Amino acid sequence: MTPTTSATHLVLIPSYNPGAKVYETVRAARAQWTPVWVVVDGSRDGTAEGLQAMADGDPGLRVLVLAENRGKGAAVLHGLDEAARLGFTHALAMDSDGQHPAELIPQFMAASQQSPAAMVLGVPVFDASAPALRVKGRKVSNWWANLETLWMGIGDSLFGFRVYPAAPLERIMRRQRWMRRFDFDPEAVVRLAWAGVRPINLPAPVRYFRADEGGVSHFRYFRDNRLLTWMHTRLFIGFVLRLPMLLGRKLAAGRRAS
Repeated sequence: MTPTTSATHLVLIPSYNPGAKVYETVRAARAQWTPVWVVVDGSRDGTAEGLQAMADGDPGLRVLVLAENRGKGAAVLHGLDEAARLGFTHALAMDSDGQHPAELIPQFMAASQQSPAAMVLGVPVFDASAPALRVKGRKVSNWWANLETLWMGIGDSLFGFRVYPAAPLERIMRRQRWMRRFDFDPEAVVRLAWAGVRPINLPAPVRYFRADEGGVSHFRYFRDNRLLTWMHTRLFIGFVLRLPMLLGRKLAAGRRAS
């Protein structure tokens, strides 16, 4: 199968010490789409060199290397800046660990191309490999994200398989210093919703790999949940300040629908 080529939409994979799964992830993405970019976020596991070797023989693959670990959001922003410089308008972000369904890249890109002003959000469909604590815990974050956007329709705030319109996301990230690490995914959708970017939700299967299957996880339950708690605290304050605007937008949408 020949991958779809686009001059406006690219696949962007932030990567930090992902282990060998990143090679499978990149090959799977490249089978579906051109171009695919990987932003190596200060990895020290040798994958930067391995990815560069892959890119040397594949003009549809580009590897951007950050000298030190800055966090997922910072890696995505670095990729978006370079993408915008070259004329790309949208990026499908996906994790480097093989959890996200590369076979759905064309479907998500098509939805974005049909509605370029929207963000296309993956809604995870879990199988038996998903840790129960994480499945239950994300319901809390999703409830807060929907409250903070006055129920604009965010299907899942944490799942990183999604297509972003690059320009509004870049503007939002340049205005404040947050969204640089694990807080990137949920804060991005809330702030984009505040900016009037409509969510389109599409189901996407997710698989968690055990360590003996090559799975690598940098999630730390207490550390990262403290980060999410602080993030939702400041987002709730932002929600209160924006409540008149959000209510006005919701009422106007209701009048148009009727």
